[in-house]
Amino acid sequence: MGDGARMVVDFRTDPSRYKHWKLSFDGPVATLHMDVKEDGGLVPGYELKLNSYDLGVDIELYDAIQRLRFEHPEVGAVVLTSGKERIFCAGANIRMLSQSSHGWKVNFCKFTNETRSAIEDATASSRQVWLAAVNGPCAGGGYELALATDWIIMSDDGSTTVALPEVPLLAVLPGTGGLTRLVDKRRVRRDRADFFCTLEEGIKGQRAVEWRLVDEVVPRSRLAEATKARATELAGRTDRPAGARGITLAPLERRIEGDRVTYAHVTCVIDRERGVAEITVAAPATPPPADRAGIHAAGSGFWPLALVRELDDLILHLRANEEEIGLWVLRTTGAVDLVEAHDRTLQQHEADWLVREIRLYWKRTLKRLDVSSRSIFALIEPGSCFAGTLLELALAADRTFMLDGTREGDATKPATVRLTGMNFGPYSTVNGLTRLASRFLDEPGRVDDLKGRIGEDLDAAAAAEAGLVTFTPDDIDWADEVRIAIEERAAFSPDALTGMEASLRFGGPETLESKIFARLSAWQNWIFQRPNAVGPKGALKVYGTGERGDFDRRRV
Repeated sequence: MGDGARMVVDFRTDPSRYKHWKLSFDGPVATLHMDVKEDGGLVPGYELKLNSYDLGVDIELYDAIQRLRFEHPEVGAVVLTSGKERIFCAGANIRMLSQSSHGWKVNFCKFTNETRSAIEDATASSRQVWLAAVNGPCAGGGYELALATDWIIMSDDGSTTVALPEVPLLAVLPGTGGLTRLVDKRRVRRDRADFFCTLEEGIKGQRAVEWRLVDEVVPRSRLAEATKARATELAGRTDRPAGARGITLAPLERRIEGDRVTYAHVTCVIDRERGVAEITVAAPATPPPADRAGIHAAGSGFWPLALVRELDDLILHLRANEEEIGLWVLRTTGAVDLVEAHDRTLQQHEADWLVREIRLYWKRTLKRLDVSSRSIFALIEPGSCFAGTLLELALAADRTFMLDGTREGDATKPATVRLTGMNFGPYSTVNGLTRLASRFLDEPGRVDDLKGRIGEDLDAAAAAEAGLVTFTPDDIDWADEVRIAIEERAAFSPDALTGMEASLRFGGPETLESKIFARLSAWQNWIFQRPNAVGPKGALKVYGTGERGDFDRRRV
């Protein structure tokens, strides 16, 4: 999408509106057919030939992943395959990439990466194993899509290959974790990976198996049969309840009125002059259901699930549609006891399949907040309810301001924060640690100490002593300190802030996921802007014209 265009991207959809995917079910096995509509691009100017994709295709894929987890507990395995003959997927559409702004490309790749990670999380955490049935050439982002699954079975027919040809053809890199998954997930030998990633035509047949690029190859005539057998075997290992009924993810209600975005539990007000999105999250109005049956009966109306769906949508909306709003300010409001009560429910019923999915959804959405290229401040004031799950929002912030005491003339009690058991395990970041563990890398014992303070209301002094907040100004200084901090942030270079935040947020150990997102920031903000890729004679610009890219040969 070009710099001058203005379009609001809506991430809300459902299977009745899919253009590019078809879902089918056979007992414990679901099949997701990729059948991209050539004239169904999100914006004009390109055709989605050969099952190539754009953001619109991935929005539908993300929705399908969510629905398979929540609406189909009986499904233990998902087959990802092509609905077209003799083509699996050609990857991201090159025409779309060449006509898009840099920001659009980066946002597209980030969302696509998050969607691939959601497939891996479904396999690892939801016990809903994904496998890819590659029934035709599988290149670039198409192979990266297959790499996100746990098992790749490929047609051995003389023409079906897997390939990552971005370096030789486009002068860029696989943007959705391809290189990292190749060596860190599939453990492909470095020398073989080097050859593979510079080979335009890709690798097929038994060599693909020997090099660990796929898990098995079968004759085309046996692909359907072999895929069904493998999927049935993998589905048999799940702990998902075959006889359970799923819940329906009801349409997400949202109103956009001028600079105000409103959901049932989340409100966002955009201040364009300051470049700030003021986001307020509301506590539940009622206690949680008394038992597991009550949670299932509430379905998508159960407060933790309803809220996380709204937050997820808002984050995606702001990232895609409000590029110039660089600072998100987070507040909460409501009864802290009700927030804690819902957290206890999430803990007490953690073995229930639906509660597990809700907890995992929160983990993924908080990660989405972590990797968003926006500055995040949290303001903890009288009337706030930063407890447990909602405290994670403050722990995810780059800075947290907590008002010490009360405001003059206001009878509201002083602000407090409250830890719950949900702060000590379920919501790991991309580095595999909780936000508390990431916060205290040099003081691991402090996390254990904080467990002893679960349920305690910590005022500003106690929260500061515990290391949970950054600054605690009193009423006299609050307005000026917050205003100055926001104005200073707005004055800095957004590019420098993006690099700084991405570097500071993920200390500690590396994981597959942290490597992917760290490298994504570096790759996309460097290689995707270089003339060798996007200049007038860059490989991405001249691709398909018969010309070759004119490269500046200097290594920098």
